[in-house]
Amino acid sequence: MPNLTRRHLLTGLSLLPWLLPSTVQANIGRARVVVVGGGFAGATAARYLKRQAPELEVLLVEPKTQFYTCPFSNHVLAGLQPLNSLRQSYQRLQHAGIRHIRQSAAHIDLAKNRLLLSNGEVLPYDRLLLACGISMNWQALPGYDQAAAQLLPHAWQAGAQTALLHRQLQAMDDGGVVLISVPDNPYRCPPGPYERASLIAHYLSLHKPRSKLLILDSKDSFSKQALFQQSWQQLHAQRIEWLSRAEGGRVVEVDARRRTLICEFGQRHQGNVVNLIPPQQAADIARQAGLVDRSGWVPIHAASFQSQVHPKVYAIGDCCIAAPMPKSAYSANAQAKVAVAALLADLAGSAPAAAPLRNTCYSALAPGRAVSIAANYELQHQRLAEVAGSLSLSPLDGNAQLRAKEAVMAEAWYHSITADAWG
Repeated sequence: MPNLTRRHLLTGLSLLPWLLPSTVQANIGRARVVVVGGGFAGATAARYLKRQAPELEVLLVEPKTQFYTCPFSNHVLAGLQPLNSLRQSYQRLQHAGIRHIRQSAAHIDLAKNRLLLSNGEVLPYDRLLLACGISMNWQALPGYDQAAAQLLPHAWQAGAQTALLHRQLQAMDDGGVVLISVPDNPYRCPPGPYERASLIAHYLSLHKPRSKLLILDSKDSFSKQALFQQSWQQLHAQRIEWLSRAEGGRVVEVDARRRTLICEFGQRHQGNVVNLIPPQQAADIARQAGLVDRSGWVPIHAASFQSQVHPKVYAIGDCCIAAPMPKSAYSANAQAKVAVAALLADLAGSAPAAAPLRNTCYSALAPGRAVSIAANYELQHQRLAEVAGSLSLSPLDGNAQLRAKEAVMAEAWYHSITADAWG
């Protein structure tokens, strides 16, 4: 196993496909770029904008004073680490000269190139970089809304919901049933629900050994399926059951008060703890501005991540359509750098350079056991496409040493990518 260090992994994350020539930097001048959203995409973009063009005025619009990451939040649910271990601060971005505006974005005035904040303040911009992430589609499932999420938490935005689901798992009597409802694609972190099932099952095996977990899925297949199912069979025998859509696993209605999920073919499943992950869409600010298409996500020009609706708006991370790249932290970080390069070239009156993209995703099977998937992406016929032969997946029947090595790499990746985003 190679000696993995923070510096080693950061090198891979922060390599840029470009370096701005001094003439281009001089042409940018004192332009203002407003970044909406302070997650992996937005924090990375703000940091690299200021790093590559120090004279640029960079404003980060993010109401939170601290950010909790979704990566490793499943470890919190299983009691493997505290919620505060996920907390990221904006202080280093502020020290780098980025102005952190602790307000919500209320409205984008595309005609006048300005952003209206929830407190009434107006921010004119030369370019707007949208990294607003997801919102739950509260209209998708009858019976599931913001109030119901306080009974049946989604925990798909880390923080309070993570803590709520963790408390419910702790309070459940032994012999209880945990339900996890998984939406159809696309949604944030495709393998996330199955990692969650794996780690919750581990928690149950230690603390509530007579309990079971049922996954109700709106799909007939999922990312790393063979690896997860092999692990479930090896570690949990009959504790985890997965119902595909074809088997009646798609949830179509919710009775939150009775903690009951009604599926497509009429089956009703009641749980003692219900983790309902609903269908998702781009955050409200993108939809209110008319930047989304019928899918509910922001269409972009793949070479630059420039909005297809307005040339002075860029969209990156979970809010945009960048298929076949999944909606993941690694994708958000990579897309931010490509968008920064294109945006700065645009400000300087230059064309964006072609840039490769990559995604890597680690998933925990149990403490000290993980698997991964990775692929490279490139522009083909003005669309993103997976590079032929670039897909790599952890081998089935990997030995304990390999699974342990990938778990160490997952932790090193996490520390590297959070440092790369928040400094």
